[in-house]
Order: sequence, then C-alpha cells, then structure tokens
Amino acid sequence: MNRLAHETSPYLLQHAHNPVDWYPWGDEALQKARTENKPIVVSIGYSACHWCHVMERESFENQAVADVMNQHFVCIKVDREERPDVDAIYMDAVQAMGVRGGWPLNVFLMPDGKPFYGGTYFPPETRGQNAGWRNMLLGVANAFETQRDELQKSADGFALDLSFSETQKYGLQSTDPHFEAADLDAMYTKVAASFDTQKGGQNRAPKFPMPSIYKFLVRYVFSKNTNAENKIAAQKQLELTLNRVALGGIYDHLGGGWARYSVDEDWFVPHFEKMLYDNAQLLSMYAEGFTVTKNELYRHRVYQTIDWVERQMTHHEGGFYSALDADSEGVEGKFYVWTYAELKTILQDDFDWFAAFYNITPEGNWEDELNVLHLTDQHNWPDPELLKKTLATLYQRREEKVKPNLDDKILTSWNGLMLKGLVDAYRIFGEEKFLNLAIKNAQFLYQKMYFRRDGMEAGLWHSYKDGRATITGFLEDYAAVIDAYAALYQVNFDEIWLRRAEALLDYTIRNFWDAHDDLFYFTDAHAEVLIARKKELFDNVVPASNSIMAHNLWTLGTLLDRQDFIDMADRILGKVKKLLLQNADYLTNWAAVFALRAESVAQIAIVGHQAPAFRAQIDQDFSPFRVFLGSETGSNIPLLADKITRVGETTVYVCFDKTCQRPVTSVAEAQALLT
Repeated sequence: MNRLAHETSPYLLQHAHNPVDWYPWGDEALQKARTENKPIVVSIGYSACHWCHVMERESFENQAVADVMNQHFVCIKVDREERPDVDAIYMDAVQAMGVRGGWPLNVFLMPDGKPFYGGTYFPPETRGQNAGWRNMLLGVANAFETQRDELQKSADGFALDLSFSETQKYGLQSTDPHFEAADLDAMYTKVAASFDTQKGGQNRAPKFPMPSIYKFLVRYVFSKNTNAENKIAAQKQLELTLNRVALGGIYDHLGGGWARYSVDEDWFVPHFEKMLYDNAQLLSMYAEGFTVTKNELYRHRVYQTIDWVERQMTHHEGGFYSALDADSEGVEGKFYVWTYAELKTILQDDFDWFAAFYNITPEGNWEDELNVLHLTDQHNWPDPELLKKTLATLYQRREEKVKPNLDDKILTSWNGLMLKGLVDAYRIFGEEKFLNLAIKNAQFLYQKMYFRRDGMEAGLWHSYKDGRATITGFLEDYAAVIDAYAALYQVNFDEIWLRRAEALLDYTIRNFWDAHDDLFYFTDAHAEVLIARKKELFDNVVPASNSIMAHNLWTLGTLLDRQDFIDMADRILGKVKKLLLQNADYLTNWAAVFALRAESVAQIAIVGHQAPAFRAQIDQDFSPFRVFLGSETGSNIPLLADKITRVGETTVYVCFDKTCQRPVTSVAEAQALLT
C-alpha cells in the first residue's frame, strides 16, 4: 500500500495498492525530487476514465514496470477533478509539445516541476506506432542522466510558454465593446459551419453534447433584429440535436441520465461513464428546449434524469456525487448492454415489439452479440404505458447486476452546475421536488463548502468527502455557485441567496481578478503557487469560468443595480470580442453572454404575497432575456426599494434599462407589457 491510501479521492484510492510508490501532488513529492535530483512522472486521470483503468491494469499494477518507475522517478498521481489547476498546466504543456491531449495524461518533469515530455495512454510494451510505457520510462531516465542540459533547456522553454498571459497568447486587446445584432449573426454563422445537419451536434466523431452551444442557439432564436432565416435554421438544428441526444444510446433509457459522449457520429454507442457536469447542464438545456419546441420527450428526460440524480447521485447531506464509472467487473459498459437471449428471456411476450423498436438483433447492434438501447426518431412508438412498464421490468433486472463504481467525492463547481440545472427545471416545469432538491443543495454548499478567514465568511472549498472539505476553491467553483445562487433567488425570491452570490462575487474580484489582463485567474491569490497561474478562456463541455463570471457580473449588476459589476462584465467582453468574432465555435458561452448585452433585457419586479406565483405564470411564456426580482414583504434591493403594491394586490413592474412602465396587477397585463 502506498501513500495514496491516506487520500479521499476515489481515483487516487484506486491506485493505493499499486506497487508504484505513488505520492499525491504536494510539497513532499516535489521536495523529494529536488533533494534526490530525480525527474518526476505525473500521471493524471479521473475515476470514470476507461483508459486510465486500462493503463493501471497493464502498467501500474505490473511489478516490473513499477520497479522502473520507483528506481528512476518520483511518481505523482493526480485526480484532475480535484486539481484542475495542475491538470490545466500540464495539459497545456503537452499540447505545446504537439501531442493531442487527453486522459490518462502522463507528463515528465524536471526536479523543479517544469515539463519536458509527455503523452496520454501508453501500452506496457510497444505496439506498432505506440511507444511502450516501460521503454519510455527507461529512455527518459537515460536522457535525464546523459542529456540533462538539453532536457532542462526544453523544460525552461515550455515553462516560459506557460507563463505567457492569455492577452499575449491570443492577442487580446481591451476595447469598449459595441453589442449589435449583426455580431450575433456573425457568431451564429461561425458556429453553424461545423453543424451536422443530418444527425445533430457537431460534424465529427466522437460526439460530445455541448450545452453551451445549445444555450447560445436558444438565445439566438429568441433574439430580435437578427437574420430570420438563420434563426429558423438555428431552431431546426437545436431541435434535431436535442432529439438525437435524447433518443440515442448516449441516454440511459432505463435509469435516466446521459453518458459523457458517443464514440460514433450517430449518438449510438456511449462511452458509458456518467458525469454530473454533463447531466447538470443538459437539465438546463432540455428545460429551455422544451420552451422552444414543447416536445414532451424533453420533459420526460428532465424528470427521469432528476430521479436518477436523487436516487444514485445524492449524498444524505444534500451534495451531489461526481460520476459513475464506465466499467463494471472490469468491462466497459457491461452494466448497460444486453444480449438478444437475455432480453427474450426477461421480456417474453413483450420481446418481439421491443426488439423491433430498439433494433435488437441476435448478432448484437453493437459488438460481440451485445445490444445498446438506442432510437433515432419519435415515429411508430408503442403505447406509452406499455413502454413504461417494459422499461421498468428491464430496469429492475438490471439492478441485479454488478453496478459501476461511484465517484462519491462532491465538487463545488459541479454541484453549482447541478443546482442551476434543478432551478432551471423548476423554473420551466414548476415541479416542487426540483426546488426542494435545489434548496437542500444550496444549503449544503453554504454549510459545508465555505471556509472562513478571520472569523468572517470568505470563500469556497473545492472538494468534499467523508465529512471533510479540502482544496482551496478555483474560479470554476465561484462561477458555478454564484450563477446558481442568482438563479435560485429569481425563482423563490429568498434574498439570502442573492446576498450570498454578491458576497462570493466580491470575494472573487478581490482574490482572482487580474486588472492588467481584464480577466480572472483560475486560482485564488491564497492558493498553492504553481509554475504558472492560468486563466480559463475557451468554452468546452463545461463553459470557461471566465465566461460564466462575465454572465454573473452582468446578472448581479442588473439585479442589484451595481454598475461596478456591469462595467467589469463589459471590460471582459471588450477584451474577448475580437477573438469571439473569429472563434465563436470555441466560445459559445461567451456568445450567449454577448446576446444578453445585445438585447434589451426586461427587469421584472414583483411585490406582494403572490410574487413567486406571478413569476411562475409569467415564465410560462419563457424568454432568456429577463431577470426577476421579487418580495412578498418589502426589500432594500434598489430596484425593489421604491416598489409598492397597488391597493393591496400583488403588483408587477416591467422595466427596461432602469425605466419602469406603469405598474399592473395581473399576469396578463404584465405579459402584454413584455411583448
């Protein structure tokens, strides 16, 4: 047993019994490398990563390979989900070396922590063009002994590249942005160039759900003064993609929830791990997608996925777990797939129509006589109650199988995303269970994930497990929680969440903001000092924390009438606007924020005892270009402070650009003012 046995990360604990003398990332390992003048191998992955498990079985459990690692290197194992700061630095370094990034990520460092070589998955022995891990280790160890100066020179060069700011790397310039509909058209055109207009999503494989793209499309569809033909095409692409992602094998038709991606271009065969962050964002997008399409399939997927989150992914204190593994019994996807004979035995009289519906075949619709439940359209569906009963039967039988491992660490950032997803689902569907889950999670975050400095509320921890919060929070933690708190306030008008969002935003500005770059650092000023202090700029499967922060600054600035927040949001948008127009396909959450600034957003203030009910009724005519403020008994929020009820009735004030129209006392009148 190695030092990882004392860690809480499920991924690190998976490696605690390896013969490799693993260290967790930290001063002990780094000091050992300097003292013994040894190179470092940093191996980065996460618990649900299939190829991480493969490399562990093939190499890290192999005594002969471990002997080479232990003799020549200081070996550090990193959970990328616990330490995204470390992962980002060495992922950037490997990509600068011309290597395609991914996980497992294996990087060689000099004793000073500077990287000089790396890659992703290595088989134990050389296979064709793939270098074997053992030979790689011996080659690097020999180079360290015989070519130390050359390696140090290379490492210094990569470290210098990592030290360049985003302004330097991408030629960003501070400008006073103009927010125009024509820019939204240009952004849409850039994003649309990569659409798969036949199967949805982007025109490539594997296919990942990309919620920030769909978020931008919703806002583009609702925008005014933009190209009408483009908006029709955007809505068509949005619906096509949401349909295929909801129907394909990437969705768990029995238990709910989406896998991380499909390995093919058809959304057919998933890479079977389920990540909290995907499901959180897809809840938001299917709720919003329902408002555009009124497709009841979307409602079903939202409800079933939240049931899965509540059933399998929720800690008794209210936090949400991180992931379910792809593998069970050492085999990827074994829990989720079926043979023809299995299904026939279980379903009996219902087998024939079910097999035809899901394209179940004796030879398997996937591989090795295995079948994935998968649909492509909503035509020729069986009776809904019969389908529901049959799927329930299969679900109960599946529960008897050996389940995939659960990564039960609780990450603040991903919990913020799920909290926002629950709030968005409640906002659209009005299901009280969704709000109750959201409030319990918000309370968990406040009670368990805050650290206090000098006796005052200060900031956030990043990770929680076994009753202990650890790791100083990253920008992604603050961004996601602020966004979620602000959204929660806007559906239940409990002002405490708005004030907590404001306090976190003020903390973030004090401890993350780079006034020279007009962007936020990823790490806290009080956090561990690494070889570079990075900023997250490009949106990926999870939006960049800077783009979420730009949205937060604008939202809270609007809700609280804080012009300093709005000015800062505009400074950030001005910094990235040129890059956004050139690369909107990699900056789609930025594009969604830009849409807010290009539109005239309604500020809807509701006062009176029916304020939450009025909000719910107004939201039945959904628009992304609205913010809500409300109070049943009065508030000192600037936009509410002078608002009173008319003759004791709940009263709505519809405002644009801080100018309010006449107060009204019915939802119908408010909706008329909004249109």
